[in-house]
Amino acid sequence: MKFRVEENETIEMCLNRMKEQGYTPVKRFEKPVFIEKKNGDIEVLRQEIQFVGKK
Repeated sequence: MKFRVEENETIEMCLNRMKEQGYTPVKRFEKPVFIEKKNGDIEVLRQEIQFVGKK
């Protein structure tokens, strides 16, 4: 099962949520979320972090 770190959540809070549901993290994925500005420049808005959990 996949768990995403929400915008107003810390990594520790996400890991605790996984633990409460009986999952242990086995993989971590990070991918950048980009935003395009009006002048055509591309900027990194934030990092999206996702964990894969195993029962």
